[in-house]
Amino acid sequence: MARTDPTAELRAIRLEVERLVALAQRLAEENRSLRLAQEQLVAERAALLAKSEQARSRVEAMITRLKSLEQNG
Repeated sequence: MARTDPTAELRAIRLEVERLVALAQRLAEENRSLRLAQEQLVAERAALLAKSEQARSRVEAMITRLKSLEQNG
């Protein structure tokens, strides 16, 4: 059975832990960024739905007026 150098083994473990910490930090930042983007998209979608509803209401009102004019005309 081959003996390993404890110092080298500890160094390798330390490097792996540092790599994992850096990865966790990068993933946490990416997660924050994605959550912010999602919040912005949800807000944008809500604004677009409101505009769509306003447009639909205006079109319905115009149709009602046109039908009224047609009946009175």
